[in-house]
Amino acid sequence: MKTIAILGGGFCGTITAVNLSRLSHDPRRIVLINHRFPLGRGVAYSTKRPEHLLNVVARNMSALADDLTNFVEWLRTRCEYSDVPDAQLREQFLPRRIYGDYLLALLHAHARPERNRSGSSIESLEGEAIRITPNGKTATIELADGREVHADKILLATGNLPPADPIVDGQPFRHSGYLKCWEYSEKQLIDRNKSIILLGTGLTMVDVYLTLTELQWQGRVTAVSRHGLLPNSHFQGIEYTGFPSQDPTALSLAALVSEIEEHCARLNRDGINPALLVDKLRPFTQLIWQHFSNDERRTFLQQYRARWNVNRHRIAQLIHQRVSEGLAQGKLQVERGEIRELQAAGAKIRVGLQDAGGEQRTIDGDLVMNCLGPQERLSAAASPLLQQLITDGIVALDDLDLGVRVTAEFATIDRDGRPSNVLYAIGPLLRGTLWETTAVPELRVQTFQVAHILGEIPLRLDRPDPTWPAQRGMELIEYCI
Repeated sequence: MKTIAILGGGFCGTITAVNLSRLSHDPRRIVLINHRFPLGRGVAYSTKRPEHLLNVVARNMSALADDLTNFVEWLRTRCEYSDVPDAQLREQFLPRRIYGDYLLALLHAHARPERNRSGSSIESLEGEAIRITPNGKTATIELADGREVHADKILLATGNLPPADPIVDGQPFRHSGYLKCWEYSEKQLIDRNKSIILLGTGLTMVDVYLTLTELQWQGRVTAVSRHGLLPNSHFQGIEYTGFPSQDPTALSLAALVSEIEEHCARLNRDGINPALLVDKLRPFTQLIWQHFSNDERRTFLQQYRARWNVNRHRIAQLIHQRVSEGLAQGKLQVERGEIRELQAAGAKIRVGLQDAGGEQRTIDGDLVMNCLGPQERLSAAASPLLQQLITDGIVALDDLDLGVRVTAEFATIDRDGRPSNVLYAIGPLLRGTLWETTAVPELRVQTFQVAHILGEIPLRLDRPDPTWPAQRGMELIEYCI
């Protein structure tokens, strides 16, 4: 029996294991190796806080690319949703902890061989993988505790890298008042009168702010970032024709920006939210990115990424309203400026900022919470495994150092340009190749595709979308909506 090892027990790893188990024609031993966060939930869905909601409505959160109503149907098994009208349930932004329950339920349903037509099994191992050693047509995974797993195929599904700590005097900043998002304990927030500075103004900052309000926080809350932009709210879309006016994958970055700005002006004149254009581009985004030159990708990252993100990664209307009320009432303040330094100021922490004009200022806080989002430079990853793979040349960084190089069928490419016949990668590790590779609508397609590739499963012909091409690989990614 062939062994397929999956490194990472979050969404990508879990659903790839589920797809392998339920779709395989022959028995497979599937080993799911998980570290740090709860199996099946990962960092995204391990929160226990009810105020942390999904950023996508229920109807588009099925984890199975060939069963797009699966999540809504599963919700009907829970008493709190059993009587909710279908039209209402499909449009709800549900708690992320509920979605974690859903992923774990799928895993349990397909873990045992007697529950799958192929007799495949899913084994879970808790431990940190620190080394992969290729052995011709197979490879060995070494865990930190000395255990080894021998596999015919290995999938890197390690998810987002943790946020990078600010560097002070050549070392990661450390202070008793310095906290990391998703690693802090509520015991560290007992004194509700302390001032707190949140580094970053994106989705993670919003989650932390919501928790602070639920804890009846009385101290000053200040969020800082270079651009000072907050996530926008979801809104009811409308029919809008004429954009894009031509195949957007054939446009240069400059031409695409010009067309977007033209339509933004038109929509603003008509009182329509211009973020509608981001939705219209969604089916093409990955192909657009792949057609950009490296110079165009760098320009996008430097000049347009922040604006793209606040319009692309939107939040539920109710959450946006709570953040807006916090700003209006002075409970939340936003400071714009590049974070230049952190230093201890007695029991407090001093944050040094520099605005676009070069003017510098400081803010003192009792606590500082790192909400900066994932580390983006893969070469700076704190993961011993990723560092070993890079150092040994088993994987090669993409040209922007955002992820690893892969073939169209997700096989990693080594330092000498050779594709692996054992090692594969999906999810955020493909950011440099695809850019959009973190949301469920994209990831469920990747997990569906890579399961067919790893399990040598013929692609089913009864796919829900008849426009899907018959070939396997990244050609299918554009059909992720």
